[in-house]
Amino acid sequence: MDLRLYNTLTRAKEVFTPLHAREVGIYTCGPTVYAEAHIGNLRSYIFPDLLKKTLRRLGYRVKHVINVTDVGHLTSDADTGEDKLERAARQAQRSAREIADEFELLFLRDLKSLHIDLPDHLPHATAFVRTEDLPADARQGPSMIALIQRLETKGYIYRTDDGIYFDTGRFPDYGRLARLKVEGLQSGARVEMGGKRHKTDF
Repeated sequence: MDLRLYNTLTRAKEVFTPLHAREVGIYTCGPTVYAEAHIGNLRSYIFPDLLKKTLRRLGYRVKHVINVTDVGHLTSDADTGEDKLERAARQAQRSAREIADEFELLFLRDLKSLHIDLPDHLPHATAFVRTEDLPADARQGPSMIALIQRLETKGYIYRTDDGIYFDTGRFPDYGRLARLKVEGLQSGARVEMGGKRHKTDF
């Protein structure tokens, strides 16, 4: 039985063909654990769960990853302000780790209530920031810092007064999946340009 899925790139339904025979990987952007999830947040986990269950029913081996953002989500859309976890911790007079752990458990409880299968892997952002600072048994993978250094060596990122940006000018197909017309975007509408080279740099 063929599984047909909508391809965002071609804007058409197509027969699903995995990259590796009978094996599928699914990544779902996970929660930022500074508060309880609301129904809008949880809605985004229903489709991946349905897809995963369908693929498994069709005989595929599925590896599903949902990340947990337990650091680094700022209060402003302009990527400024206080870290949301740090703010929640200060308001509750608790540690950021306690807040993150509490709301991660509530998120997992909510998934269970909705009969959403837990992912195969639940990596935490803090376990990847600077892995050399972690005990060996807490390291889940390569360091984000090391990845950024590699991108910088290859010329894909640049530094400004307010941070490090990915240079979308080095990626000619940037925006293709969303059919984003870069020339039509208005710079500075949501985030100040500052030292950014291109309005799409992030």
